[in-house]
Amino acid sequence: LSTKSPNIIHLNKTSYFLCMMSLSIVKSFKKLSVSVSERHASIQTTLEGLEGLVDLNGAGRKSCPLCPEEKFKACYSHKLRRHLQNLHWKVYVEFEGQRMCICHLPCRQLKSSLGSDQVRSGLVAHYHCVVCSVTIARKTDMISHLKRHINKGETEASYSGSSDAYEIMKELGTNVQLLPNHTTPQKTDTYFSRKMKTNRQLVFCSLAVLAEERNPLECLDAFGATGIMGLQWAKHLRNSVKVTINDINEACVKMIKENCHLNHIRVEGNRTGRQLDGAGDADSPIALVEVVKMDANVIMHLRPFDYIHLDPFGTSVNYLDAAFRNVRNLGIVSVTSTDTGSLYSKSLNVTLRHYGCQIVRTEYYRELAARMVLASVARAAARCNKGIEVLLAVALEHFVLVVVRVLRGPTQADESAKKLRQLLHCQWCEERVFLKPGSMVEENLYRQLPCQCHGSMPGKTAIELGPLWAGPLFNTGFLRRMLVAAVQHNMEDIQPLVKTLICEADCTTLKPFPVLGYSALSNQVECGVVIKTLQKVEEADTSDQSAKRKTTGEDSGNVLKKIKADTSLEHPAFYYSIHRHSIRGMNMPKLNKFLQYLTEAGFRVSRTHFDPTGVRTDATLAQFKEVLTKYSVPTYSSTPQSSAVSSETWVCPQVEFIVL
Repeated sequence: LSTKSPNIIHLNKTSYFLCMMSLSIVKSFKKLSVSVSERHASIQTTLEGLEGLVDLNGAGRKSCPLCPEEKFKACYSHKLRRHLQNLHWKVYVEFEGQRMCICHLPCRQLKSSLGSDQVRSGLVAHYHCVVCSVTIARKTDMISHLKRHINKGETEASYSGSSDAYEIMKELGTNVQLLPNHTTPQKTDTYFSRKMKTNRQLVFCSLAVLAEERNPLECLDAFGATGIMGLQWAKHLRNSVKVTINDINEACVKMIKENCHLNHIRVEGNRTGRQLDGAGDADSPIALVEVVKMDANVIMHLRPFDYIHLDPFGTSVNYLDAAFRNVRNLGIVSVTSTDTGSLYSKSLNVTLRHYGCQIVRTEYYRELAARMVLASVARAAARCNKGIEVLLAVALEHFVLVVVRVLRGPTQADESAKKLRQLLHCQWCEERVFLKPGSMVEENLYRQLPCQCHGSMPGKTAIELGPLWAGPLFNTGFLRRMLVAAVQHNMEDIQPLVKTLICEADCTTLKPFPVLGYSALSNQVECGVVIKTLQKVEEADTSDQSAKRKTTGEDSGNVLKKIKADTSLEHPAFYYSIHRHSIRGMNMPKLNKFLQYLTEAGFRVSRTHFDPTGVRTDATLAQFKEVLTKYSVPTYSSTPQSSAVSSETWVCPQVEFIVL
């Protein structure tokens, strides 16, 4: 351009613009190639594009680009073209012009418990979503998954594995990153469920109570997934706990470390140097967490812990022996079971296989599930010469949570084993009673049932269920301190549930403290401190033993004596549903009124969290029905108003009694 000739200047300008146009074309081509490279090979627009993944015109044998070598061996072009058409292209799922073919490559992460033979089976086949990074096995599930994308407005095909696809979720002041497939029910795929928030908060409160007895605690979250539970422990309890988060999947371990940095929590690789210098500085980490990639059974065998939480995907019976192997004396083990199909009597063969219990579907199936899990926990503890004290047992729609305190020694193990009994269940009226312990042979087991169904019905009217845990399900003092912890950490969601558990543990309808609204719950801290002080006075012996970590037989015997002294105040086992035993043609009283009537009749009574219409009482089913019949009024649907208000005696045709 420095030349003064106008022709040369014009030529240089033209070449300059041509160069710029070519440069923009190259950039756009690079951008297109990047987007194509980010998209999985199984996502194509035409069959020619799928066949273009391999050179079918060349000579020799060629491998399938969507199948591993051990599944489909290399073959000639005509056979490979037929394979791509019939196996991969024929079963595609279309979305926005993109066709997702079935893929057999080992890109779908399965559970670590599956063996190599199972991994190479039909479980490997899957589809890659064109919108997000999820892999789904079934075609119908992929279609439903795409419909959810459409409902959310996510219709742009942007398959990418970058961190921009992460979702930040905040719970209890803790931030965690979630992958787009976080709702996939696999713990090894960074699974996260918002429905388990209640479970996480209950576990947190139980750990907070133990942290008041002894500190620092060594606690373990054996199945970390996103690591949210362990991060909440470290962020709120700080130096009171030494948190270890474990997971066997490399992707989960990477996600846990990223979530630690997101919450300004330091990740430690070894066990030394846990104490931080300058913890009060603005740039220093607020807590310290150890992240471990190991099998849960291995880490529990290698190291002792004060608090262990088990939350595998499904049943937890495979990890109970390892959990009780090294747990310290007077420590706590919390177990979350999400296999509701086998626990709630939907898959009886799986129940028998995992828990060794014979059960049927009953009106009290949730409490039956809790007692069944406790029976498995007690047997696992007894095999390690340890007994258990049940602190909490909760069974809701999605999970069953049990929290037990470990009592070391063969004497405590024998006492816990004695509480495993068979349950005699009447199949007609659903009356139930635990069989009496002893080796004496009884001629007629039906005599132990309070009902008279066997005398009026032919054949076998009752069956034996179990073995089940026959001891108490709650510890009132522990629940009260859990409520104080829930108030202190602003856990408003579980406070009504904990209050219900306290009333259920005492088997009373009286509230131990006033039920306040959510806006006034923060003002309840002072009341909680008073309650905590009272509980410390009541349980001074147990707290002193926990703080000093005594392991002698004398101290364990003192704890056992305290448990035996409270057996007379145990809440009655099981509950009755007021709607299950309603009388035809009669209007039942309101549930709160009915609880008052049972109390006036001299029975212990309370509501239960297992069933919103259930009543926990020490009355038998016959006494329960008698009070219900006494205070039920007939339905006047077909009776004239004049006769309804008359003072004459009215006879209900459906029942055999007279109402004045």
